[in-house]
Amino acid sequence: MTFNATLDSIKTYEAGLPIELVVREYGISKDAVVKLASNENPLGASKKAIEAIIKVAQDAHFYPDDSMYALKEALAKHFNVAKDTLIIGAGSDQILEFCLHAKANHTSKVLMAKTTFAMYEIYAKAIGAEIIRTPSPTHNLEEFLDAYSLHKPAIIFLCTPNNPLGECLDAKEIFDFLRQIDSNCLVVIDGAYQEYAKAKDSNKALDPKALIHTFSNVIYTGTFSKVYGLGGMRIGYGIANPTIIQALAKLRPPFNVTTPSLAAALAALKDKAHLKKSIENNLEQMPLFENFAKEKGFKFTPSYANFIAYYFNTPINSTEIAEHLFKQGMIIRNLASYGLNAIRITIGTPKQNEKFFTLFNTYLKQK
Repeated sequence: MTFNATLDSIKTYEAGLPIELVVREYGISKDAVVKLASNENPLGASKKAIEAIIKVAQDAHFYPDDSMYALKEALAKHFNVAKDTLIIGAGSDQILEFCLHAKANHTSKVLMAKTTFAMYEIYAKAIGAEIIRTPSPTHNLEEFLDAYSLHKPAIIFLCTPNNPLGECLDAKEIFDFLRQIDSNCLVVIDGAYQEYAKAKDSNKALDPKALIHTFSNVIYTGTFSKVYGLGGMRIGYGIANPTIIQALAKLRPPFNVTTPSLAAALAALKDKAHLKKSIENNLEQMPLFENFAKEKGFKFTPSYANFIAYYFNTPINSTEIAEHLFKQGMIIRNLASYGLNAIRITIGTPKQNEKFFTLFNTYLKQK
């Protein structure tokens, strides 16, 4: 059987390894496994979100509210925007895909950083678009402007904070950059980790309302998978001017978000105490990872997200490290698939982090 030729150039996305895989392969009990690979909230979901999921379970035989009225109303209040500037997706990933299909095609070019979220490239290649990357792995907006002037892309992706490296642009830098972009070029600002960034440095904080009111060609995407702890619910959102939202809505399948997901997101958004606790844990624990890297002589990118990337020189090998830790029940993310001799570690609870440092120190002693 033959398939669409565009698939030939696409590498399958490598998700973080599941806990169940460690349990199956090495007989380690589930409770003993620590997963610091997928940037999930180590504190879990809000108890109020879990209660909301249980409450709506009895309505599983009904289709969800396709208008998503309650969640849109809550998000509109949260960001002080109108409801017609919002679209809800099965994860923010789905909205990224909508953007590609709505704006680009096989004649288009799509611009992104050298090292950034892999799904930008996968979705772009799926429609046959040409990928343009900046020379630097992190976001260098001068390089973006040079590439924009040369290639005139249909879409630009800015991931801030950037996954998988963790760097984050200042809001002022982004606004200055956007003023130099033609209004017919769609700029997607992926704010999956913005809650962490703005808590660490107010200069990094992006205001979606200011973005979409100033620039008609910008869409801001956010997610409930990270700081809100709802990765398993698969729910995200996009904020843009109504013209963009109306175009994306034509691509949205009916009932694309489940009833439990809508209920969980609504409850999580309202639980300010859990949000505060989650951010505080990240701010308190991140310096431990930075100090550990400095002590061991590892390079790292100062991170404004809930993870940190360590870079290695030979003879230390990221694949060997990841496999060694995996066998000990510690799951981290190997960045070899990004062409880097590096690992990415989600910032966990104090107990989880201590286990990581202990196991990593044991590995280093064996080298």
